[in-house]
Amino acid sequence: MASSGIRRGAKSAVATPLPSAAAPPRVGEQIARLRSERGMTLDDLSRSAGVSKSMLSEIERDKANPTIAVAWRLTNALGVSLDYLFAQQKAPETIAVAGPHDIPTLSGHEGKYQLRIWGPIELAGKFEWYELLLQPGGALVSNAHEPGTREHLTVLQGSIEIEAAGATKRLKTADTARYVADEPHVIRNAGKTEAKALLVVIHG
Repeated sequence: MASSGIRRGAKSAVATPLPSAAAPPRVGEQIARLRSERGMTLDDLSRSAGVSKSMLSEIERDKANPTIAVAWRLTNALGVSLDYLFAQQKAPETIAVAGPHDIPTLSGHEGKYQLRIWGPIELAGKFEWYELLLQPGGALVSNAHEPGTREHLTVLQGSIEIEAAGATKRLKTADTARYVADEPHVIRNAGKTEAKALLVVIHG
């Protein structure tokens, strides 16, 4: 995400409010608590997880929510599983159904984009997929993901522009773009109405 993207490297993502009965845990508070319990400083966790100290500070103060890839690196460094932060463990089901309020959602600065995390938590950092909504003028700006990471984006509605590896392509509804994501890249709404896309991230 997108390193991962979710997503992994997106700027200033904050959780979309959900009804109180389905409210997700405060991820930043849990990360700060786990770090403190392990006697780690911000510098320690920043170096161990490969996450900048400034980003980590914002996450712990719940000023930003980590993308899935960033959360995966933090939980690895803290020695806990990713679903410890985002979901409760459940017994395996033959057919597991997730309702609308069970899907983690990240919203960008000023609500210009929204990512709904459709992929299961256990695949984070390997294979991820999202529903991406972009308001007019909205853009999802991502840092480089792990070497070899690629993204596959299919436009479901509207017009979207992709910038990656020095190239720019404009897509219309039903177009699919496949591009390198181990360099900084941008997905932006190129139209005047809301745009919607399916975003798949395959990590290298």
